[in-house]
This record gives sequence, structure tokens and C-alpha cells, in this order.
Amino acid sequence: MKFKKVVAFATVMAMTMAMVACGSSTSTSSSSEAVVEEDTTAASTTEETTEAEAATEETTDDTTLVSGKVSMSGSTSMEKYVSALIETYAEINPNITVTAEYVGSGAGIEQVIAGSVDIGNSSRNLKDAEMESGAVENIVAIDGIAVVVDPANTVEDLSQEDLIAIYTGEITNWSELGGSDTPIVVIGREAGSGTRGAFEELLGIEDACAYASELDSTGAVIATVAATEGAIGYASLDSLNDTVVALKLDGVEATEENIVAGEYFLCRPFVMATNGEISEQSEAVQAWFDFVYSDEGKAVAVAVGLITVD
Repeated sequence: MKFKKVVAFATVMAMTMAMVACGSSTSTSSSSEAVVEEDTTAASTTEETTEAEAATEETTDDTTLVSGKVSMSGSTSMEKYVSALIETYAEINPNITVTAEYVGSGAGIEQVIAGSVDIGNSSRNLKDAEMESGAVENIVAIDGIAVVVDPANTVEDLSQEDLIAIYTGEITNWSELGGSDTPIVVIGREAGSGTRGAFEELLGIEDACAYASELDSTGAVIATVAATEGAIGYASLDSLNDTVVALKLDGVEATEENIVAGEYFLCRPFVMATNGEISEQSEAVQAWFDFVYSDEGKAVAVAVGLITVD
């Protein structure tokens, strides 16, 4: 009888222990499932937060772009270059509106000194008087000046001395230079032109030229030379087209490579003058210069045939 009671007690204890173990297992399983669910929820929340932060950053990148306006005026020789810069920059920062007028280097510098524009574009170095008035010379590229004739002209090369003699009126017929018996028609730019200023200064013939015509733009010079027998003119290297022929000077062709090598003597700077240092200008103007001197800006200069500066 006692033996049966012991067995019964042992059986009850075994069942109790089993139930406890089973309950513990169920509890552990539930806890694990809760942890997994919690981790999944946390991961989901983290992912949503990351996406929200990314969206915020994207919005911030756009809205934090500098905004404003930049006005320029000046050199007609820089029109092709400046227009290309403006077009490219509009894609990089649409928040800044950049405008330009092409009225000649001298007029552009006068306007920036007077404060009527932000930047005065000049296709020559600034004069001492201009810098004394507050204009700062910011060189943005280097350009060559090509000497051009009409396609029928048989002369291909001029020495520096020949070019000086032509523009000062000492040589008046192409036959004197091995060409046909055709009068030389000397074409130049108007007073105040950066191209004219640079051309005359480089040759040392300021105020000594015997012009038949003085035209107000690079395009007008090229068109007139192309249509006039015996004509000769000068124009920005990046403005050349196949309607005229660029002469060699001292046996050297007017190319970027020859300018970089220092072998072609007719070259000049492209300047974006400011009234005071760039750091003193508006944020919009400073952002514009950041672009002009950037890799993207330099690529534009190269694309239009100019030489970049550091």
C-alpha cells in the first residue's frame, strides 16, 4: 500500500515537472517571436527614417543653391564664350539669372565702375586709370587674335613688320607682299573695342592706324572682310569661320597650341572686371565666378577655342 502511494506521488511530480517545462518552452517561444517582431519594426522604422532624410537632403541641395541675378556688359569678342557660359550655368544653378550685353570693352568697364552692372567684360587688360577707379582685373581665359583676309587673297604669311606697315598705311597694295595687284582695304574695330586696343598695343601702333572702315563688332569685321576684295582685318580666334582665311604671322599659324607654346604673338586676355575684389561682390556674383573657374567652366572655354587659366 505504501509502495502504491509512492508511485502515485512520483507520477504526479513527473507530470507537474513536464507541465512546468512545457509552459517555460511556450513562454520562451513567445518572447522570441516578440523580439523578432520588435526588430522587424525597428528595421522598418529605420528604413523609413533614412528615406525621409534622403528626401530632405535632396530638397536641401536644391533650395540651398545661391539665388539672385548677375548682370554683365562689355566685349563683343567675348559674346560666344559668355553665351556658352550662361547656357551651361543655367543647368547647374537655375536659381541665378545671368544676363549680358555686348557693347564693347571700354563701355563695359565704364558701366561696372559706375555700378550699373556687376561685371564688365573686357577683351584686353585693364588700363591703370580703370584700376585706379576701382575696377579689378579678373582674367578668365586667353584668346588669340587672328589676322584675316578674303578667300581670294593669295598671300598666306605676314611678318610682324609687314602687318605694322599695312595698318599704318606704309604698304597699300598686296603686290608689295607677293600677292595680286590689289589695293589693301584696312578693316578694324571702333575706338573702345578691346580687340582693337589689344591689337594696336601688341603691335605698338596705338593711334597710328590708317583704317578704311571701323566696325562695331567682331561679326561685322568678318562679314566685311569676307565680302571685300583685298580686305584685311583682325578678329577673335574663337570667332573664325570658313568665310575668311587666317594668315600665318612670322610663319606661325593662329592656333591654341601655338599660343600656349608662346610662338604666336597676337594673343590677349579675356577679363571679367568687378568693382572691387570678387570676395566683396554679392553671393550670386561670387557663385558665378566659382563656376567660371571650375572644371565645368573651363570646359566651356576649351569648347569655344579659348585657353584656360588657373
